[in-house]
Amino acid sequence: MTGFWKKALERGLTFPNVASYLSLEVMRRWGAVTGTLRLRLKAALLGIELGPNVSAHGPVGLMRWPGSRIAIADGVHFISSWRRATAAALAHPVRLRTFGPKAEILLGEGCELSGSSITCRSTSITLGKQVLLAPNVVIVDSDFHAPWPAETRSSKPGMERDKPVTIGDYAWIGMNSIILKGVSIGRGAIIGAGSVVTRDIPDNALACGVPAKVVRVVSDEEIVELLHQQAAPQARD
Repeated sequence: MTGFWKKALERGLTFPNVASYLSLEVMRRWGAVTGTLRLRLKAALLGIELGPNVSAHGPVGLMRWPGSRIAIADGVHFISSWRRATAAALAHPVRLRTFGPKAEILLGEGCELSGSSITCRSTSITLGKQVLLAPNVVIVDSDFHAPWPAETRSSKPGMERDKPVTIGDYAWIGMNSIILKGVSIGRGAIIGAGSVVTRDIPDNALACGVPAKVVRVVSDEEIVELLHQQAAPQARD
């Protein structure tokens, strides 16, 4: 409680400020406790691999086809409630779903998903270490219907066209983006908000648009310089 009173005093010890801070703390803590408990119970029931320190705020939709695999590594965090989301309200809770016995959804260590939907029908969708999915990102490995001939679209699944998706370590996928089948997004890449990714994106690239196009690739030298700039203030402290 010491930390609470310190923050309250810093912001002005008024009733509205205290009530506002208390409501935020209660929603944050209670949502995390209940969301994580529900996630762990559901994962155990459905045979989903869950690493240590996985947490959830709000409900997480898990649907695993028999024989398929959903593996969630250490420290993954799911945000499925507008109360916890920072950048925007969420269109829906996080959803992970496989549709076939060979499908795989693999989430790397420390990933954070906010209202994201990952649907894998017959191949694999893999997120590397500490991948960030901003609100309402959608990732799929399939068209879910054969495109041609048009007369058979509603009846032909076109599973032979499914292709895996891979997102590299530390990539950041912007709000409301869509990642389509067969895409590989490189390590450290950033996908701008509202983008539709239809082709591979290299490491440390900034890509945006519909369809997404690379507008910049950050060099190793620039990254080293940024690290030096970030370390400089800490050294002075």
